[in-house]
Amino acid sequence: MFSPRGQGLKRGWPGRIEGDRVIQLAAQTLQSFFTGGGQSREHAEYPLAEVDLRPPILKPPSVRDFYAFEQHVETARAKRGLEVPEEWYRIPVFYFSNPSAIFGPEDEVPYPEETQELDYELEVAAVIGAKGRIGGFTIMNDWSARDLQREEMRVGLGPAKGKDFATSLGPVVVTPDEFDGSSATMVARVNGEERSRGDLADLHHSWEAIVAQAARNTELCPGDILGSGTVGTGCILEHGDERWLQPGDVVELEVEEIGVLRNRIAPG
Repeated sequence: MFSPRGQGLKRGWPGRIEGDRVIQLAAQTLQSFFTGGGQSREHAEYPLAEVDLRPPILKPPSVRDFYAFEQHVETARAKRGLEVPEEWYRIPVFYFSNPSAIFGPEDEVPYPEETQELDYELEVAAVIGAKGRIGGFTIMNDWSARDLQREEMRVGLGPAKGKDFATSLGPVVVTPDEFDGSSATMVARVNGEERSRGDLADLHHSWEAIVAQAARNTELCPGDILGSGTVGTGCILEHGDERWLQPGDVVELEVEEIGVLRNRIAPG
């Protein structure tokens, strides 16, 4: 999704990037583009350098975030004195996040109230296209207020207010003919300093298994988001150094063949 610079379109228009140009597609949203089978007429062309990229899906029908990297699961559970349960190896598990709190590339993300432990999470997300299949892949930042999350999870229902203030997606959706989601170097930087590095190839559960689990006893819709979960080392919680994010920090998540998702933390 893109907006010609200076027009300030909140949602933007769907477009296809070709070299240094973006070509407007005759669809209102990516959801409607995928609903139409992933094809549409083409309209005007714009120089890529003269447009602003918007969230690929501004209001997803749903956001399911999985927990599919073993290193992250082991480290996060060990910090709570827990082992990885046998069930984790058998079934991909997920929680529902907030589809009304989506941010795109270069958007300022609000610093949530009542937290002192704001964290980033380095992920890839599949975007569901036509007929319940993966329409493409993008980068996902599952922002987390760790102190709020820790308090909630003692009850046993999983994260809620520790997560639902923000999820970032972008900068683009890369279709499976160009990127199959099997491997890619993943890097996170805070204020230019590299803090995380991993590889998408370390996913324990395949994208096929993730999609199948999401679709069990329900129907996946165009625009649904399926997050991979955090790659190993892909968050401050795993590092254990308590260098939590602060207002004004710039977080960049980079995934090979997709691009860079950059956000600044707004004042608290």
